[in-house]
Amino acid sequence: MTMGGAGQSEADGGEQGGVRTALTGLTTRGRSFLAAGIAAAICAYVLGQSDLLRVGLLLAVLPLICAGVLYRTRYRVAGSRRLSPARVPAGGEARVHLRMDNVSRLPTGLLMLQDRVPYVLGPRPRFVLDRVEPGGRREVSYRVRSDLRGRYPLGPLQLRLTDPFGMCELTRSFSAYDTLTVVPRVEPLPPVRLSGEAKGYGEGRQRSLALAGEDDVIPRGYRYGDDLRRVHWRSTARYGELMVRREEQPQRARCTVLLDTRTVAFEGSGPDSAFEWAVSGAASVLVHMVERGFSVRLLTDTGATVPGEGADGFAGSGQESADAAGLMMDTLAVIDHSDATDLSRAYEVLRGGNEGLLVAFLGDLDEEQAAVVARMRRRSGGALAFLLDPDAWIREPTDVPRPDTWQRDRLRMLREAGWTAVGVPRGASLDEVWRQADRLRTGVATVGGEGRA
Repeated sequence: MTMGGAGQSEADGGEQGGVRTALTGLTTRGRSFLAAGIAAAICAYVLGQSDLLRVGLLLAVLPLICAGVLYRTRYRVAGSRRLSPARVPAGGEARVHLRMDNVSRLPTGLLMLQDRVPYVLGPRPRFVLDRVEPGGRREVSYRVRSDLRGRYPLGPLQLRLTDPFGMCELTRSFSAYDTLTVVPRVEPLPPVRLSGEAKGYGEGRQRSLALAGEDDVIPRGYRYGDDLRRVHWRSTARYGELMVRREEQPQRARCTVLLDTRTVAFEGSGPDSAFEWAVSGAASVLVHMVERGFSVRLLTDTGATVPGEGADGFAGSGQESADAAGLMMDTLAVIDHSDATDLSRAYEVLRGGNEGLLVAFLGDLDEEQAAVVARMRRRSGGALAFLLDPDAWIREPTDVPRPDTWQRDRLRMLREAGWTAVGVPRGASLDEVWRQADRLRTGVATVGGEGRA
């Protein structure tokens, strides 16, 4: 992001500030010289030593001259920052490129460049730039890394001017800054068929992943140029005018990813917590479904969705799919725990939605909320749930584990309602539980292995 305009005005070495600003810029060395000069002058006056007085004046005047010269220096520099890339997964690295241009007719002195970064991205980078000729430029770079997702501001860029003796130092700041987005980790998933209807619901049809709709039998009036072979004679006789069948309209498979963000549903924090696993899992499924041509929608327990998505979610191909995935990743980068205590708002949103695949990442469920999740199955063509036991994710090896009947009961309730429900143990790989869900759906998994990754 270019900061040339703001950089020229705010990094001007002597346009702004006053004498007080220059004096406050004295370094420890400059203050020591000034104090020593004043002390020597006082001693010379008391002792009547003229030679000591000259030494004191020299010590006191030197830092003042350096401050005055630095204050009057006219440096006009422009700075720019470029992120590569601007969006990285948690644990990944991004490189920040800084460029300084001397746009004045005078060469600069020694410049110290410093960029402000949040502490979670690493130490604050500092660079020393030697003399920059008129019209010249200097480029430096540094790396940032974070294990925690989020949006982190970089900047403003600070430029420190110093004299050759190190007596005075003035700081000028640029006004612009950039933002680094750290998105959840995305794990590649195998292409398994998880969108089939469970027995006992709807018409029991299997929906293809590359779904195309049948002809719409609702007729419309004949238009000049319509193919006579598409005339719908029954409707023609009924309405008394020539009616034709509508053209075949492609239909895109739909997928809704439900992310449980309730504070009461998760315990612990940090990159290895159950909540972060659920966020990363939701991101992986969203990207996987977008790549396979689904219209995807992200839904939370509060009923919130991604700003800008349509009624059926994000759809598109090529660059549109990449933009949709990026927008959803930006939303998941800053998503946090909610104050909601139930999943009723998400259920209301699903009640008004269209049939499609539902993938849910759920935390701790009491019996009432498990019943709400079970009813969500009726609003979907296929349903897949990943159930995380927060107690297992924070329990130490020496702790007494909670009886596993909790998870077995919740999994049984969801499976009886038609869900393909999988329990997620601590540290499980999403690829493993994803394949486990496919085996459960097809009935290949053994009874003893259900719910384990």
